[in-house]
Amino acid sequence: MTDIVVVGGGAAGLMAAGQAASFGKSVAVLERNDRLGRKLLITGKGRCNVTNNSGLTELIASVPRNGKFLYSAFSSFSAQDAMEFFEENGLPLKTERGNRVFPQSDRAVDVADCLTRFAKAQGVRFVTGRADRLLTEGGRVCGVGYDKTQQLHCDSVILATGGMSYPRTGSTGDGYRLAQTVGHTVAPPTASLVPIVVKEPWCRDMQGLSLKNVTLTVTEAESGKQVFSQMGEMLFTHFGVSGPLVLSASAHMRGIHPGKYRLTIDLKPALSGEQLDARLLRDIRANANKDFVNILRGLLPTKMLGTAAKLSGIPFETKGNQITREMRARLCALLKGMTMTAEGFRPVDEAIITSGGVNVAEVSPKTMESKILPGLFFAGELLDVDAYTGGYNLQIAWSTGYLAGLNA
Repeated sequence: MTDIVVVGGGAAGLMAAGQAASFGKSVAVLERNDRLGRKLLITGKGRCNVTNNSGLTELIASVPRNGKFLYSAFSSFSAQDAMEFFEENGLPLKTERGNRVFPQSDRAVDVADCLTRFAKAQGVRFVTGRADRLLTEGGRVCGVGYDKTQQLHCDSVILATGGMSYPRTGSTGDGYRLAQTVGHTVAPPTASLVPIVVKEPWCRDMQGLSLKNVTLTVTEAESGKQVFSQMGEMLFTHFGVSGPLVLSASAHMRGIHPGKYRLTIDLKPALSGEQLDARLLRDIRANANKDFVNILRGLLPTKMLGTAAKLSGIPFETKGNQITREMRARLCALLKGMTMTAEGFRPVDEAIITSGGVNVAEVSPKTMESKILPGLFFAGELLDVDAYTGGYNLQIAWSTGYLAGLNA
């Protein structure tokens, strides 16, 4: 008999288990993988963006889906609390652009190892197996069944199984199914922080091209309303676009369907339209006898030359001294606004996180306990909350994991 069973040995589960055990409770973590924190290892390109060094207001504002539900969790275990926790447990941190917090080592494995050490130091034991049912008795939870025939009996269960993104790390929706078996409703999981499929075929011509220091803007095609605009890095792929900027943008593109959103890239955000025109004029005059497509070499990556020339409508072989003011204006407009049509998102198993999950109206925001089944708690991505990129989603894991562990 164990006091508490935590299902899932990821970010939220390890935090919940360690915190619960620190109060003297006997805690077992049931994890299907042989490696704890597997999804942590691939976050932040292997660096792990631990949190965002922000206050309560900004944290909640960065969670577009059910952010207010997290008020108590963020208040109980803030970003500053998370930073202090890792520092005190032997993981030095650093804050970078956009208040993003990383381990000084730039190694995600160090974050996973730090959490594992913390949990083990509190006496948490680990059981390898895949949870397949919740055990109940007298109207409350009393254990977890796993691997079809095995059982762990306990007083409380914390579900921290993650969503459905990156299923190779173990996030295959088990927690949704377990929650539904005891009466919880689950908002259908959809992709969030995910690459975007684009209609225009010329994206494929630039497959593998990475752009840095460009501005990506997303607008609703029908209303013209801007929903996202940010400078950073992005990547062209065989299906459309990906990279940090695109993943961030996807979290703002709610209810996506073909043609709903336009993506516009400003390839030269440091220059105004007038400054860019002056730059073009200098380049054209300096290369008066060269073909237009070669004049572009001073402005764009080689892999983009053909596409940009085609989209400008200026024949490749046009000499610099043949380029008219009207041609130059078209080229300026293209460089300041290369536009694509979003067709949809890539599959949920390619998403960094899942939008959707256990209905938060059925969970106490002050304790993370189920309002339907006493003794059952939730933490992390399994809940119907998701945030923008920048460390906010991991902060949700730390805060909800802390609160669930504390109250379980």
